[in-house]
Amino acid sequence: MDSIIFDLDGTMWDSSEVVTVAWNDVLRRYADVPHVITKENLQGIMGLLPAEVGKILLPGMEEAVQQRLLDECCEAECQHLVKQGGVLYEELEEVLTALSAKYKLFIVSNCQKGYIEAFYEYHQLGRFFIDYENPGRTGLSKGENIKLIMQRNNLVNPVYVGDTEGDRKAAAFAGIPFVFASYGFGEVREEPDYTINRLSDLVELFH
Repeated sequence: MDSIIFDLDGTMWDSSEVVTVAWNDVLRRYADVPHVITKENLQGIMGLLPAEVGKILLPGMEEAVQQRLLDECCEAECQHLVKQGGVLYEELEEVLTALSAKYKLFIVSNCQKGYIEAFYEYHQLGRFFIDYENPGRTGLSKGENIKLIMQRNNLVNPVYVGDTEGDRKAAAFAGIPFVFASYGFGEVREEPDYTINRLSDLVELFH
């Protein structure tokens, strides 16, 4: 193994509380939008592509209206996260310090442009990662973005760490092993290659 590619939400941090505030701040501006977003709503859609998120959280609206509101909410959440950050999972910095001494580290997340950058900026963790990608920049699926990271950085034998069935499928699409972060937001339908119950398990798994 030469590298580790991480998911972000539910794997390295939980931003749902800050993002909930940001989304509701936007939606309250519109009297004809009766939706209130809860933290549980957001945790349930972590890892989905933006178009899928709009259909689930803003149902019954025209697609163009969904997209406009989604764009505003996504911009607001990045602004909030740059100022407040999210909740990092236990021992994240220590784990990244240990792993980066031995492996190349990357992030591939199904998020908008600016989201990973907000994670880097507030928590000052960008120094651990060589590269990152998301559909907000490429328009590609998570599996395609994993492949893009692999090609761009000449990775031979990476693994992908994530917490949802979508993450498992993305790793399978890219043809690499999947490490299931069981402490995250999701579940998997098939047996993963590896399972971790906390972040520090990665250090023991790949010592």
